[in-house]
Amino acid sequence: MANVQQHISSIALVVKDYDEAIEFYTQKLNFELVEDTDLGEGKRWVLISPPNSNGACSNGTNSSRTNLLLAKATTPEQISAIGNQTGGRVFLFLHTNDFWRDYNLMLSKGVTFNEEPRVEPYGTVVVFEDLYGTKWDLLQLNN
Repeated sequence: MANVQQHISSIALVVKDYDEAIEFYTQKLNFELVEDTDLGEGKRWVLISPPNSNGACSNGTNSSRTNLLLAKATTPEQISAIGNQTGGRVFLFLHTNDFWRDYNLMLSKGVTFNEEPRVEPYGTVVVFEDLYGTKWDLLQLNN
């Protein structure tokens, strides 16, 4: 399979409400609203992404950004998954180039942290929660 190029473009994150999720991610985590398209019947295509998260593909394009697709829960099964899509494990890993800048900014904006930051052999990390309790790692890897 010569010259195969693939990347994950979006990861669905089940949310209770589009607007409150957009507000949390853009105001508290400084994510960018990439797209918000009305699909009718109460459905929207909402993509968000961390700031400056474009990655370059091997062909030189910047199409490898991974977005979060905010998906509004509509069934009892989906509603029960809000905030617990991985059974209580950390679901998403937010890498940063300046841990203490981002940690302190998030702390000042009221983001809930589950622990104190810790230094591990691989880098500095802390677990935080989004507005629904979904667990994330904020992580700066050692060089």
